[in-house]
Amino acid sequence: MRIVFMGTPAFAVPALEQLLQHNYEVVAVVTQPDRPQGRKRVLTPPPVKVAAMAAGLPVLQPEKMRSPEAIAQVAAYQPDLIVTAAYGQILPKAVLDLPKYGCINVHGSLLPQYRGGAPIQRSIINGESETGITIMYMAEGLDTGDMISSVVVPITESDTSGTLFETLSEKGAALLIETLPRLLAGEIVAQVQNEAEATYAPNLTREDERLDWNKSATALFNQIRGLSPMAGGYTIWQDQPFKVWASLPNQAEATAHPAGTIVTVDDDGVYVQTGDGVLLLQEVQPAGKKKMSANEWATGARINSGQDRFTSGDSL
Repeated sequence: MRIVFMGTPAFAVPALEQLLQHNYEVVAVVTQPDRPQGRKRVLTPPPVKVAAMAAGLPVLQPEKMRSPEAIAQVAAYQPDLIVTAAYGQILPKAVLDLPKYGCINVHGSLLPQYRGGAPIQRSIINGESETGITIMYMAEGLDTGDMISSVVVPITESDTSGTLFETLSEKGAALLIETLPRLLAGEIVAQVQNEAEATYAPNLTREDERLDWNKSATALFNQIRGLSPMAGGYTIWQDQPFKVWASLPNQAEATAHPAGTIVTVDDDGVYVQTGDGVLLLQEVQPAGKKKMSANEWATGARINSGQDRFTSGDSL
């Protein structure tokens, strides 16, 4: 059976590797084009391309999968099945119709909840206690296809987007290998998604990274860990953007200080009044500086507790 695999970030690599380790015939890999990365904007291949090249597989990197040229390239490999995982583009009907066994996707949520490009981050930001993987048939809509199999994964308070990405990546690869034999044997009875239960997880914007100190300490804690380690949350300190990478809700009693006020500092970090409760900042990054412990920053900044404040500012 000829498989074309489509994926881009590190999340998709274990699925590709598991297909190869279980001796499935992956005839080609489709991924996004190389993109500039980092401050020096170095052209960098996506992780799936690196893994595919290491395995000696042909790699296609069309800018737009909908283009006639891209469709023809995929069709030339005569796939019996297309497997996708975080590829990053919606496949056109001409591609969906190519393989005998259809196109299936490894999606990082329990569908129909959290359709879209940022299900892992937004499940943490929204304070969910569990998420999972759904393997689904692909359709022309955004994650609207019939569901084939799923697995539930708990979200712990110590999880960040980074740790949950790794967990779901491995769970998704394992579920794919578990599901494929039944799918190919015609034993799968796919389940239609309930549209009434659908929720969406659009890609994150700069506004999603802004910390509003009027929110509760718990909401800000979830927001920060949902943004870590990819972006971090940001606030404003002395008219400059100031990133927060790690925090904890604190049991300290609320004070009469306005939201955003630094209540106190100790060896554990910097305590900030929120709209409901106190948030302990643990790891921060002032403008133009490297990441550091919040206590290290506060020592150098000479904080005036009870008076100095972070402000939410506008989206930068």
